[in-house]
Amino acid sequence: MFLVFEDRPSDSPFIERVWRCHSERAGLFHSIASPHWEMAVTRHRGRTYLTIRGPETKATMADCPADGEWLGIRFKLGTFMPKLPVSRLIDRQDVDLPSLSDHSFWFEGDVWEYPSFENAESFVARLVKNGFVTRDGAVQAALAGDHDALSLRSIQRHFRMATGMTQATYRQIERARHATQLLRRGVSILDTVHEAGFFDQSHLARSIKRLIGQTPADVMSQEEQLSFLYKTASHS
Repeated sequence: MFLVFEDRPSDSPFIERVWRCHSERAGLFHSIASPHWEMAVTRHRGRTYLTIRGPETKATMADCPADGEWLGIRFKLGTFMPKLPVSRLIDRQDVDLPSLSDHSFWFEGDVWEYPSFENAESFVARLVKNGFVTRDGAVQAALAGDHDALSLRSIQRHFRMATGMTQATYRQIERARHATQLLRRGVSILDTVHEAGFFDQSHLARSIKRLIGQTPADVMSQEEQLSFLYKTASHS
């Protein structure tokens, strides 16, 4: 594996995960499907810039340069930027913000310092304070199974607006990610079918190939590089 990842949880109600990684050599990797959007800082060959990345609804192949460093702030489902809808970012419609130096960039008429692995919460708190990032409580209520406050149609509309995808797509992605974690831990394909809630082996194989980019056997071998993957719960 040529990408070395480190990540941590966050106590921020807006942040899903903070991660960083570096590349030990150049290579191709599988960029797996993810329901979350994020802000990522790239440092490579003397250049530093911040990219706003959208969710990915399918796996793709990506090219990674050697000697690169990346920092990512992955946002919780339901968190969004009012001026930049998630639907405009989905499936690699990334937005790079203007860089001013190795330490700062230009955003919404002001100079911002690049966030670090340690101060991601303070950076996001400033975004929230200025109204650039907010969250839709209906999305978290929907994930928790609380459908009392809104009609099903309203929940679906809120979910799609805040995440750029349907709840069904979200559940499919999370189930495939959960299955991938099981396979990487050495759980058999048959047991993974049962534990992750697939109909049969064919259903598992199609989902893993489309959303992770590999066959179940390839996932188990762990010979090919995947993008950032952390432990997640099962979603049927």
